[in-house]
Amino acid sequence: MEQRVAIVTGAAGGIGAAIVRRLGERGIAVAAVDVRVTELEELAEKLTADGLTVAALPAEVSRAADAEAVVDAAEERLGPVEYLVNGAGVLRLGIVDEFNPDDWYTTFAVNATGVFLMSQAVVRRMVPRRRGAIVTVASNAASTPRSGMAAYAASKAAARMFTKSLGLEVAKYGIRCNVVAPGSTDTPMLRSMWKDASGPKDTIEGKPEAFRVGIPLGKLALPTDVADAVDFLLSDRASHITLHDLTVDGGAGLGA
Repeated sequence: MEQRVAIVTGAAGGIGAAIVRRLGERGIAVAAVDVRVTELEELAEKLTADGLTVAALPAEVSRAADAEAVVDAAEERLGPVEYLVNGAGVLRLGIVDEFNPDDWYTTFAVNATGVFLMSQAVVRRMVPRRRGAIVTVASNAASTPRSGMAAYAASKAAARMFTKSLGLEVAKYGIRCNVVAPGSTDTPMLRSMWKDASGPKDTIEGKPEAFRVGIPLGKLALPTDVADAVDFLLSDRASHITLHDLTVDGGAGLGA
């Protein structure tokens, strides 16, 4: 049987790396994409040493030329792309009246435009084959307002609705498009939001003054929890699921 091929963007991040490993362990050849070259190559070397098929392909997903080139490279090195995981993301914090416009542009360039460009490049190749699956890693902030996170929340909401709209367009070709929406996950991105040792406790228990209810399950998600959800939606077990938003946040968004 021909080995299936996946592209995972944001592969050097906590969630991205977990997704690359999970797919690789399932026998999928993974083109790992990230702008952080050193971290990306270290990940690929480690997973290759573990017996997985992983190719490091550095790229800036917010550039159209990079998106096309990295998909071409993935297909040349590994074969026809069957799966795409839009995992690249950046976080810029700040209240709106003090927010730097450059941070706004960067947030949307990666979190929304990157999803559009990578999805477009992959779909153009999937349509003639009449098969494929795409999962965009969004956030529960796409449906639950967060103070100090307006740019991030808005960009993830854009990525979420783009993915569902794309899924509607390509369903007739047998291509499925779904969203995984993590909440607070134990990654460097989350830790960067903590100002002191009370960060984990405040995240789990909530902060009424910030209108955060906490996490009903009483624990942070692990990157592997998100990887499990992505793996499921890509797999044949989800063959009749498309336009779906699977939230992985321990109940923090109260089901929104």
